[in-house]
Amino acid sequence: MRSSSGAQGFTGEPGARSPKDTFITVYGRKPVLEALTDAQLRVDKVVLAEGQRGEPVRAITSAARQRGVPVQWASAHRVKVLAGNGRHDQGVLADVVAPRMAPVGEFVAALAPGAPASVLVLDRLTNPANVGMILRSATAAGLDGVLLPRRGVPAIDPLVVKASAGVAFRAPVLRSGTVEEGCTELAAAGFSVYGLDAGGSSLLDAELPERVALVLGNETDGLSSSVREMLDGLLAIPMHGGVESLGVASAGAVAAFELARRAR
Repeated sequence: MRSSSGAQGFTGEPGARSPKDTFITVYGRKPVLEALTDAQLRVDKVVLAEGQRGEPVRAITSAARQRGVPVQWASAHRVKVLAGNGRHDQGVLADVVAPRMAPVGEFVAALAPGAPASVLVLDRLTNPANVGMILRSATAAGLDGVLLPRRGVPAIDPLVVKASAGVAFRAPVLRSGTVEEGCTELAAAGFSVYGLDAGGSSLLDAELPERVALVLGNETDGLSSSVREMLDGLLAIPMHGGVESLGVASAGAVAAFELARRAR
């Protein structure tokens, strides 16, 4: 996060908020064990399905005990519900604290009056790999946040974490119920909201305000109609050599570093 953003003290530490705005839930024996053995991650708790046995389970409970992480037992159905994935949870999940994740309202409240900030917004992306790669690019660029709505975009699960190479755990994720709700809160906090679209003016040449949110649309359909109605304008990444467009993850990387370049 830029030191000039006015939100440098913002950490998104857990408070009176939804667990979905505080933790990343990982499921499956290998991902859970990897989280427990990563000293840089803070694991809040592990939940195991009743009746689980075998060496992988013993390794998980042993690692949890060494870290002082509580282990809870629940029905297999309850574990599936908590994991949000009925096929791949393998009867185990862990809640990992995401220190820079927070509701978008907390994020804008932490900004100093008039402080600049740059945010990417994900509008109905469907591919977890794209979400993970965008989180990685935005974090590497030092952007202030990535708005990842709770509905309409893949949850931060092991697929997203893998695509981000683990960066998702410490990415500056902003949460809202829907992308429309998030854009409304950003606009109310003085952000100009632009959409990335081939029909827009050049992102590289446009004059942008100090608070800007750039929306990345769905892999196939682009920006949704409901979000288009909320935009202050459209911006495009100039294409050459007969290339019509970039994939959304590549476009997100270009946009993230262009916004970061301007901030510096």
